[in-house]
Amino acid sequence: MPNWEVRLSSSRGVPYYYNSETRESSWEAPSGLTQEEIVSLPGAKQYLSCDKPAQVRASHLLVKHQGSRRPSSWKERNITRSKEEAIEMLKGYAREINGSAEKFAELATVHSDDNSHSKGGDLGFFRPGQMQKHFEEATYALKVGEISDIVSTDSGVHLILRTA
Repeated sequence: MPNWEVRLSSSRGVPYYYNSETRESSWEAPSGLTQEEIVSLPGAKQYLSCDKPAQVRASHLLVKHQGSRRPSSWKERNITRSKEEAIEMLKGYAREINGSAEKFAELATVHSDDNSHSKGGDLGFFRPGQMQKHFEEATYALKVGEISDIVSTDSGVHLILRTA
């Protein structure tokens, strides 16, 4: 077997693959290795979680507030609402959604404060380390089709719908 091992990225906090012979590194598993070979690589047991999917897909409905990292959006140049007001808005949207993915997309299209609004809130697929920690943890904790409680990040407050 080639000299591949699994290491943990100090900058992103996620595992990656490293070949000590060629000094090549990759976020993706090396091609040509079976799943059995991958899980037997040095570091695999420590850094690769077998019960966590490699990637998930989610949509969100984001409401920004004055404490958000960038308190502006496509529909409001200067957002002045408080975090508490943003949470109350999301609670209202959650009651309207009532578990419906279609209603979620409809409301995200009109109300989400980021560019995902044009896609019904769809963020596409992402892997560990690509989203803010609380957002990622909440998404991975959901089953496909489930909608989160309110999740707070530096971007604002979210409802998250896991789609894959």
